[in-house]
Parts: sequence; C-alpha cells; structure tokens
Amino acid sequence: MSLVIAQDISLAYGKKVLFDEDSFTLGPRDRVGLVGANGTGKSSLMKILAGASQPDSGTIQYSRRARAGYLPQEIAGLPDGTVVEAVMSTVPGRDGLEARLRETEQALAAATDEEDQLELAQSLADLHAELDDFENRYGRHHAERILKGLGFRDMDLVKPTAALSGGWRMRAALAGLLLQDPDLLLLDEPTNHLDVPTLAWFDDFLRRSNKAMVLISHDRDFLNRQINRVVSLEMEGVREYAGNYDDYKRLRAEEMVLLQAKAERVEARRAELQGFIDRFGAKATKARQAQSRAKMLAKMEKVQVLEERATMKFRFPEVERSGRDVVVMEGITKRYGALTVYDGLQARLERGQRIAVVGANGAGKTTLLKMVAGELTPDSGTVTLGHNVVVGYYAQHHADKLNRNNTILEEMLPLAPDKPQSYVRGVLGAFLFSGDDVDKPIGVLSGGERARVALAKLLLVPSNFLLMDEPTNHLDLDSSEMLIEALKGYGGTLLFVSHNRSFINGLCTHVWEVADGKLTPHPGNLDDYLYHQQQQRLAAEAEAQGLSGKGERGSTAPMTEKDRKRLEAEARQRRSVVEGPIKKEIARLEARIAEVEAAQKTREAQLADPDLYNDFARAKPLMDQHRDAKAELEELYARWEAAQEKLAQASS
Repeated sequence: MSLVIAQDISLAYGKKVLFDEDSFTLGPRDRVGLVGANGTGKSSLMKILAGASQPDSGTIQYSRRARAGYLPQEIAGLPDGTVVEAVMSTVPGRDGLEARLRETEQALAAATDEEDQLELAQSLADLHAELDDFENRYGRHHAERILKGLGFRDMDLVKPTAALSGGWRMRAALAGLLLQDPDLLLLDEPTNHLDVPTLAWFDDFLRRSNKAMVLISHDRDFLNRQINRVVSLEMEGVREYAGNYDDYKRLRAEEMVLLQAKAERVEARRAELQGFIDRFGAKATKARQAQSRAKMLAKMEKVQVLEERATMKFRFPEVERSGRDVVVMEGITKRYGALTVYDGLQARLERGQRIAVVGANGAGKTTLLKMVAGELTPDSGTVTLGHNVVVGYYAQHHADKLNRNNTILEEMLPLAPDKPQSYVRGVLGAFLFSGDDVDKPIGVLSGGERARVALAKLLLVPSNFLLMDEPTNHLDLDSSEMLIEALKGYGGTLLFVSHNRSFINGLCTHVWEVADGKLTPHPGNLDDYLYHQQQQRLAAEAEAQGLSGKGERGSTAPMTEKDRKRLEAEARQRRSVVEGPIKKEIARLEARIAEVEAAQKTREAQLADPDLYNDFARAKPLMDQHRDAKAELEELYARWEAAQEKLAQASS
C-alpha cells in the first residue's frame, strides 16, 4: 500500500523544466534520500510533497488520514510563547480537544436531567482519557526530552521564541516536527544548524523511527545511515534506486557502463547493416537482402545513454612551505558582555595538521576561527602566526558579503591582477561558471552559487593555512564530495568547523573540542572522537556504580585503573545481556517484514491487472493473500516498533 502517489508531476520556471510528467510512489516505511545537483528541483519537489506549493500539472495523493511534517531550509516563524509551549502547540488537535472538554464540562454543570447528566459524565470521562493519551504521546515531558536532545538547556525551555537566534529557531521548529510524529517526515537539509553533539542525538533519533521519510542532505555519511532508497533528479528525469547513497552511486555507474556497451553494440550492428545496404543496394541479385536489412535498420532501437550533470572539478595550487608552528594561541580570553567564551585558552597548531573544531553551538568555534584570521581581537592573550604563514579564510558570511552589484568576473579579477582574464575564467569554469555565466550579477545568484564564488576566490590567492567555517553549507552532495577530494590533495594546514560528518571524517587528523572556555585536543577523526566520548561515559557510569557499591561496604579507597576497566567491562556485559536478545528479535522481524513486503509488492502488481478479475477463481486467492499479508505486516510493524522502544530504554 502506498503512502503517497505522485502522478505525472510537471513543473517549469520559464524555459527551465524541472519535472516533465514524472511519477513515483512512497511506501509507509520508505526512507528516501532525494538527491540531485543544486537547481535540479529538490526543494521544489519537497514543497510540492508538503503541499506548500503546487505543480504546473499532475497530482499528489496521500493515503487516508496520513499526515506529513515538513522542515524547510528556512522557516517563516514560530508560535508565540515559551519554547516548550511553542513546540507543544505545533501538534494538531490539542486546542480542539481542550475546547470540547470545556464545552462538555459547561454542559454537565448546566444539565438538570439525570439521563443527560449520565451521558455527559461518560463523554467527559472519555475526553479525559483521550486527553491523557494525547499528553502521553505529545505532552510536555516528551517535548522537553526532544528539545534537550537538540541542545536546549532547562533555562532555554522557558525563553520566549522571539528571543531565539535563527539557528535555534530552526532547532525549535525541528523539535515541533519530531514531537508531531507524522507519517511522513519531509526534511530539507535538517542538519545545517546542528552541532556535532546534537547531530549524534538527531541521527540516533531518526534511526529509531519507523516512519517514512524524504531527506535532502549534503552529508554522505548521514544519508547512508538514514535511507534505504534513493530518488534522484537526473537529466533524463526522476529515477529510483534501491539502497543507500553508496548503493545508488554504484548502481548508477553500472547502469551507465551497461548502457554505453549496449549503445556501442547497437551502433556497430547499425554500421554493419548500413555497409551492406550501401554496398549491395544497387545490385539486382542482392536488392531483396538489402531491402530486408534496411527494414531491420529502421526498426532498431535507439539506446539512450545516461548523461551526467557537470560537477565542480578543481585542485588547490601548490603552496609554499610554512614554519613548523603555524599558529600559537596563548592566554586567550574572549567575552561577549557577561558571557565568557574563552578563559585562558592555550593552543598550538603545527604544519600539515588538519584540525576539526567541534562543540555545542555558542561554544565559540566561529569565534576561534575569526581570532586566528585576525577578524576578531581577543580581550587578552596573543594569537601568533608562524614563519611564512599565508592565511586563506572561507566562511559563509564571506559569501554573503560579496558585492551584489559586481558580476562574477568583476568580483574575481582584482584578486589576480597579474594573471590574464583567461586564467580567471578557467578557475571559474572549474566551479561551473563558464561562458556568459561569468557575467551574471552576484545579486541574482543562489546561496550555492555564491558559496562556489567564495571558494573560487581561495584558488586565486594561494595560501598555506586554510580556515574554513561550514564550507559545505549550500553545496550539493556532489560538490561537497569534490571539495573533500580537493582538500585531501591540499599541501597546507587546515583548521575548520563543520557539522558534516563525512567531511570531518574524510579530512581531519585531530579534533579540537571547545567547551566551557577551554580547548581539548583529541587525535584522530570524528568517529575516533565520538568513540572516545562514549567510552568516557561508560567509564563514568561504571565508576559511579563501583563507588556506590564500595560505599555500601564502607570502603573509601580510590579506584585503580584495573578496577575501572573491570567495571567498565562488566557494564558492557550487562548491556549486552539485555540488548542482545532484543537486537536479534529486531533483526528477525526486519527480515520477515522484508520478505512479506516483497511478496506483497508482487501481488499488488498482479492485482493491478484488470484482466485478472475476469477469472474470479484466480483472483480470489490473491485478494485473500493480500489481505492476510497486510494484517501480518501491521502486526509485524507494531512488534518492531515495540522492540525498538524496548532497545532504546535498555540503552538509556
């Protein structure tokens, strides 16, 4: 059974056609990654699915009572009130239920007839039970849990929504969406405003959900963990592929190779037939054979090979070698009013290191980069650049500060006064600005196009120390991957902030954790850092349990390293004993669900044939099997959801 059916969707903006009678369906458990280059219509399609805009033609049909929840890249606003109240108010039905409750209470108070009183009292009891169920599912406790998972502190929950910054408003909107628990989540770059700790929570929350989802993301790792299907916007139209993003790339590449080989075989056969016709067409003895081959030639299929959209292709130029110490920070203090961001910060970055700065939003990651770049002066302490260090700085606010009145070419030429215009055009071409594109005014460019212009500037002024603040924001997935590859070949030193897990893991050699005004270095990539954090939490839990047990025995001796490791292992063993059977049950249920869904899909294709119903003896068993399988799936989904909830409780 389909949750959503998109039929013959067409959409164009002037001469630019985004969709041309494209169709697809979404099932109740589909986790879809919507992929495609910037400008191909991903966000437009998401808005159509959400009902926020309409296609030029075609229909979107939801199954009965299905609800969709939509998170756009930019939100218009939030309800008034405190943060937690605003999030709770996003759930539909609360106001109507409370209004019915008040009306029933008033009617009961005014009733004089005993029979009416009994009937109203029963209605009132039913409404209270309904409200209790509503509170259990969508109440304050659940709303606060989601908000805290998304990084809100207790003191933030009672703040008015009007006091939130743009990033925190987006998080509150996301919290409202998760609280609503719709049948279909429509998420357009939901991680853009999430820091690394919050992203880990959000990733886990989504993975535990069994609801359908359509996701746009430029983070390859995040996509791979969340989706089981890809809908791609290709040059030949909307295409569908089973599996995650890596599966899609592999299947797409294999498809291209097969089609290319088929096209070559067809062309070779076509040339062979044409050669025979040209050679013997005029000979009477071969005329009939030539005519036969001409008919064969006319009937031969035309193989349409797949076309790939252009993507950024560039590499950073060779850079001069810097001194061993690239930047040294000593005694750095930085405050914003009463808020202390850094207090006595000490840090050293050496040549060749690639350091990712992570921490909660507001911890001071961007402030750190600005101080290193010289855009911000610390209140006390020194930032010292090493010998022969040339800084290149990319940040989103740089893209926003491009001169809107300049053309792209005019914006770039002053950066390379000693280079011919052809060189500058060549650099722009690598960032997909070719021909007349370079004469576009900056003011008409999209966010992704402005980001590419700002990145192109880095190539015109070579630097051996790159500072990058969220460089993948506004880039599509292919462009993000290309930037990773280019930075892998970069010969300088890199200090960057990013929420993109695949970007961090692909590049960093060290992680700098910013928290409570301090900076803590960790060797390795993001996965290494997150594993270390998890082990610390397990050790803390084990130590707390061990100290509690020792207290009962009256011992105050400090815990040895051997005891700590033993307790940590015991804690892991206890978790394994509880979680192991649950995970096995989930795996068994998922295997059975996949088996039943595959059989159901085959039956649905058979039942869609109108000729089937001319033979009732053949149709009835299929209809009975379809009904029974549907009931079994509902039971399996319920058991899977209960097992997932049980696993979440066991893990917490």
